[in-house]
Amino acid sequence: MKFYRYFKSVSLVLLSAGILTTSAVCLEKVSAQPAAAPAKPAAVQTAQTAAVTATPLAIVNSPSTYLNKNVIMKAKFDKFSTLGLDYKPAFKSSEDYISFLIKRDDTTHDIPLSEMKLFLKREMAEKFIELKTDDEIEIKGKVFSDALGDAWVDVTQLTILKKAPETKNNGEK
Repeated sequence: MKFYRYFKSVSLVLLSAGILTTSAVCLEKVSAQPAAAPAKPAAVQTAQTAAVTATPLAIVNSPSTYLNKNVIMKAKFDKFSTLGLDYKPAFKSSEDYISFLIKRDDTTHDIPLSEMKLFLKREMAEKFIELKTDDEIEIKGKVFSDALGDAWVDVTQLTILKKAPETKNNGEK
């Protein structure tokens, strides 16, 4: 019986020593890792910021396909708006952002594409105060949400491609 207790005690000591040794080796390997992840190669970073060119209707028809992707699209400006601002699931503060609408390009009628929520920082919007209905624009941005089944786009760059013709007082162009 004494032999059995002796054997059990020695086994426990050896097992404990083995665990401590293994723990020390693992700890050494973990602490030997660099504290910060190495920078990604430039090619990988460029690929992640690459934008997908799409039509506004394609994005509206499948917003989840474009979710968290940078997009480029051409459209006709309709008007500045407050549509979608301060909506909790896809929050953009009305203090910091303004939204705007573009026109649907699948009809001859003047109908805004309200299924696409486009947000522009107020500082940037001030540079485009001269935008008029039917101005052709290029929008670069990121689809950051598909709440309500709509495309929510954070606009990072807005370019005026072509100004709409001036209208006379009686509505003629």
